[in-house]
Amino acid sequence: MAVARGMSDIVYESQVRIERTRGPHRLAYLPAREAPVEFGVHGPIAAHYGASPDNETTTTLDYVVAATGG
Repeated sequence: MAVARGMSDIVYESQVRIERTRGPHRLAYLPAREAPVEFGVHGPIAAHYGASPDNETTTTLDYVVAATGG
């Protein structure tokens, strides 16, 4: 028979603020960083959104993949 267990106390709550600047481009204000992190689009994702190729930057997906591998 399984025993029900309660959740442990919260030990960390991330305080993040996202600011949309234009189109798919955003600024993320993250803990332990003085400057915001810029998120946007590049490559095929930029083409999908019709974004200018001279304003390509890292996507949120790139950060998720990097964090998963880290």
